[in-house]
Amino acid sequence: MQEALFRHIEKFITLEPSEIDTLESCLQLSRLKKKEHLLQEGQICNTMYFVIKGCIRQYIINTKGSEQTLQFAIENWWITDLFSYHNHTPSNFYIQAVENCEIIAIEKPTLEALLVEIPKLERYFRIVSQKSFGAMQMRIKFLFTMSAEERYHHFNDNFPEFVQRVPQYMLASYLDFSAEFMSKIRAGKV
Repeated sequence: MQEALFRHIEKFITLEPSEIDTLESCLQLSRLKKKEHLLQEGQICNTMYFVIKGCIRQYIINTKGSEQTLQFAIENWWITDLFSYHNHTPSNFYIQAVENCEIIAIEKPTLEALLVEIPKLERYFRIVSQKSFGAMQMRIKFLFTMSAEERYHHFNDNFPEFVQRVPQYMLASYLDFSAEFMSKIRAGKV
């Protein structure tokens, strides 16, 4: 299972065989069942998760009591609550398996030690973080500048695999509209 992570890392940096062995010895492999939580609001997030197989989402429960999906992660993507992770504060988010998943988990103390032992990994995680931050910035831009219908079509054109894999109500909450509006868009009634 670790091979997926090593292939992903090799896109950005080259590790020596001994560094791969060191990294491999620190990885925790896990399987999650659909709807199982990795993190609940109020818990402190001390782990970064790499998705080998499946789909995971990060969400909040808004003031109306509805789930609002903020982020998805599929194969070869990382997910965590970075604010809680870096500041050691209670999380404001939930992280949940959308599908049955296989993941790699790296606890914060382990990762910090790895970054000292294998400095090249700092570059890898910086690049991954920058890409993630850039994607979040674009998502915010689209929420502010596109109509709901434009957001759906943009998302569908650029990420068709999500539209097929993710339940309609989760996709609707991610795009910031109701599941009923999603049904109308998909039926061409908007």
